Formats: sequence, C-alpha cells, structure tokens
Amino acid sequence: MILWEIYLLAQRTILRNALRSSLTMLGIVIGVGAVIIMVTLGSGATVKVTQDISKLGSDILYVRPGLGPHGPGGVRAASKPFELADARAIENSVAGLRAVAPTADTAGQAILGSANRSTTISGVTNAYFTVQGWQLADGRFFNDAELKAGKSVCVLGQTVQKELFGTVSPIGKAMRVGKISFKVVGTLQSKGASTFGQDQDDVIVIPLRTFQRRIAGNTDVRNIIVSVEPGVSTQAVKTDIEGLMRERRMIKAGQDDDFHVRDMKEIIDTFTSTTTIMTALLSAVAGVSLLVGGIGIMNTMMVSVTERTREIGTRLAIGAMREEVLLQFLVEAVVLAAFGGILGILLGLGASVLGARLIGVPFIFKPGIVALAFFFSGAVGIAFGYLPAQKAAQLDPIEALRYE
Repeated sequence: MILWEIYLLAQRTILRNALRSSLTMLGIVIGVGAVIIMVTLGSGATVKVTQDISKLGSDILYVRPGLGPHGPGGVRAASKPFELADARAIENSVAGLRAVAPTADTAGQAILGSANRSTTISGVTNAYFTVQGWQLADGRFFNDAELKAGKSVCVLGQTVQKELFGTVSPIGKAMRVGKISFKVVGTLQSKGASTFGQDQDDVIVIPLRTFQRRIAGNTDVRNIIVSVEPGVSTQAVKTDIEGLMRERRMIKAGQDDDFHVRDMKEIIDTFTSTTTIMTALLSAVAGVSLLVGGIGIMNTMMVSVTERTREIGTRLAIGAMREEVLLQFLVEAVVLAAFGGILGILLGLGASVLGARLIGVPFIFKPGIVALAFFFSGAVGIAFGYLPAQKAAQLDPIEALRYE
C-alpha cells in the first residue's frame, strides 16, 4: 500500500514537470529504441543473407583452378584450367554426389534484329540445371544429341528474354550470340538478384561443347559445380575431391594446390557470423544512449532534490522515515526510466517494421531483446537514481527547513 502511494506521488511529481520529464526520458527512449532496431534489423539481415545464399544450395561445392580468394595474389597465372575429364573423374571416383556440372562462361553480345544486350554466355551440361536448381519457364533443356554434337541451341534467362523478345515467346526462334546464330529451345524461371547483387537471370545458357568449339575455341572448363546428396558431409566430399584433383594434377606432397574447393556452408557460416558481430557492435554503440539517458535522469533528480529541499525537510520533520524519502526519489527515477523504456520499445518496434520493409529484410520479433531492453532501462533508473535519492534521504530536517 505504501509503495502504491509512493508510486502515485512520483507520478504526480513527474506530470507536474511534464516537459522536463519528457526531455529526461528522451535518452532512455532513444537508447532502448536504437537497441531494438539494431538487433531486429540485424537479425532480419542475417536471415535474408542466409536465405539468399541457400538459394544457391547449401550442399554445393565449387571447384575452380587457381588459389582461393584468401590466397596471396588471387588466381595464379600458371594454374592450368580443368578439362571435361576432370569432371568425369569426380563423378566416377567420389561417393555421395547428386550431380557434377562442368561449366565455362564469358561475356557476350546477344542480338535480335535491332535489339541487343551484353550478357553472360554459359556453356553447361544438363547437370548444371540440377545443381543450381533451375526450373524451366517454357520449352525444354538440351537433348543428348545437342550436347554431344555441340549444336547451336540455347536456353534464355528471364532478363535476356524480356530485353530481346518482350512478351513474345522465343521458343523455336533464332537469335545471334556474336556472329553465331542460335535456336532458342527453352526459357528459365526467374531467380532474381543474388546475394552479391548480380542479376542471375541475365544469362544465355548453351551446351558446353558448343561453347568450347564456337565461343572459346578451346576445351577448358573454368568451374566444376558439385551437388552433394542429402545427409552426406560436404566436408568429407571436399576432402575427397581435393585428394583426387591433387593426384590428377600431379601435385606432390608439400606443394600448394593450384585449385580450390569452396563449400557453400562455409560461406553461409561466414556471412552469418559477420552480420551477427556487426549487429552486436551496433547494438553496443546504441546501448551507450542508455547510459547517457541514465546520466540525464541523475541530473534531473539532483535538480529535483535541490528544488524540493523544504518539502523533504517538512516530511522528515513530521515523522517520515529516511527510507521512505529514499524510496520516493528512487521510485521517481525508476518510473521515468520505465516510461522511457516503454516508449522506446514502441518506437523501436515501429521503426523496425518500417525499416524491414524499406530495406527488404524479414521482420524478426525477438521478445528476449525487448524484455532485456526494458529491464535494463529500469536498472539504469535504479543505478542513476540512487545517488540523488540517497542525498535527499540524508538531508538534515532543520537545515532543509531553513533552505531558501
């Protein structure tokens, strides 16, 4: 009952100085809101990045000639490219594989009448569509005769189709890639932009033999994409591929690999840990606002003690306990911090919903961080309100009554 009366008294005091109380709470509001916004948007960004990378397949390995991205100097000039036989060796010698897709690509000009577009030309086998999860929008993939003979046929990504053919179906129609005429046999469903911002639909896919003979003029394979069976360890498959390729490329013990194998799970883990660290860092910076808000509360309560010295003296003189005076000012500080925390939560959640829509990430509600931010705001009220409350409780009644 006494606590309730103290709370009502604290509420009346806060409302009596509404403007000053509002400005005092502002630091808490901003601090709590900023922490919630940073954590919520950071969690949404982590989920978005993970989903985007997972579209490429979390069970996929990329085998490429040259050093990996962390090696000094990037790709070695002396690293010889792969051949089709290397992909076949992986397919026949490594267990637990769903599909193996040798590929090669280059930039090229797609031309249809007066329309043209600079795009990516990819030479592939049909296994490429399996490992990358490509689905047909219309038409068909390549048949065995087209793959073996290197026929001039192609499958279009949605971007190229719209730029060259508009709303007209391109199936069965002819177009040029550079100076070579190709017949369109299929179109791919849209995949949109990748995690790295590249338009995955801006591509023309042709048989690998056609690419080697008529586009590149060699038998090089630039990339081997390996899809692992569900339940099979990608790390174990990666180790097997590395051992096989070292043997095929006659790399002796102690010598560095002149190729690299990238595991998509490793990339996903790297991105997830990076966004988590960035979220924690930004949240810590935002949390500084809570400390600033706490200092504001302490400053306001100190001023309040000075202004209400005679009131405190009167209460002590008529029999009020020092613990009651201490509790009164401490409750005022906690109420200020708690009200600021509630407003900060509402601000943070509202801004998070809006921000998630603007930047295109999912809104991830985290009740734990909301509760933590609220309780932390209350703790700030207690921590920074105790000193002014202690000062008020220690006032001498006689000196307080004399105060002008």
